[in-house]
Amino acid sequence: MANILVAEDDADISRLLCRILSKAGYEATPAYSGTEAKLRLEMSGYDLILLDLMLPGVTGEEIITYVRDELGKSIPIIVLSAKSALDDKIGTLKSGADDYITKPFEPEEVVVRVMAALRRSGSGRTEAEGRKLIYKRLVLSESAREVTVNGQTLALTPHEFEILRILAGRPDKVFSRENLYEQVWENGYYGEDNTVNVHVSNIRKKIAAADPGEEYIKTVWGIGFKMA
Repeated sequence: MANILVAEDDADISRLLCRILSKAGYEATPAYSGTEAKLRLEMSGYDLILLDLMLPGVTGEEIITYVRDELGKSIPIIVLSAKSALDDKIGTLKSGADDYITKPFEPEEVVVRVMAALRRSGSGRTEAEGRKLIYKRLVLSESAREVTVNGQTLALTPHEFEILRILAGRPDKVFSRENLYEQVWENGYYGEDNTVNVHVSNIRKKIAAADPGEEYIKTVWGIGFKMA
């Protein structure tokens, strides 16, 4: 059973989220402030985080940075926020969030997004694929969901891992932004070019830090991306 941390300071919304997650078969643990969420993350392991941005104490943005940079964990983070501006969404994805749901939300949408995120991270899979994809000095293990470049392990988010897995699986093929979005996010494409661009940019930065002298992902202008 997947254990989900629900970091939400509104008690009514927190109870609703915990209830719908429990009905869906998950274990939900509430945290009513960023400080409490950070403490729980220090004490226990979670399979996914549902995160409000405007938390008292430690903000949601600070929690994302803490999980990705200090803890070094790639667990899925789904943001639930009343902030609906495009800049807020892009900034949150750049900082390391995997998905963004705008409040008010439909309970069914939250459950579906959680299921998809857990499936991508491996928590929802019943069987693991055992092959490894090798490209230049990059090695991607599908069963371990691990990527190394030049001998260094990359801390990729679940969405970043899926994008890289798709590209490395067919290094000769150009994948459009639309195609990548539909495969990774598993829902309809609504012109979310920035979402894909942000994640590819993050992958490139992480690869470049491990192997600065080599290009791995190429932009095919007007179409999308392929392995370089």
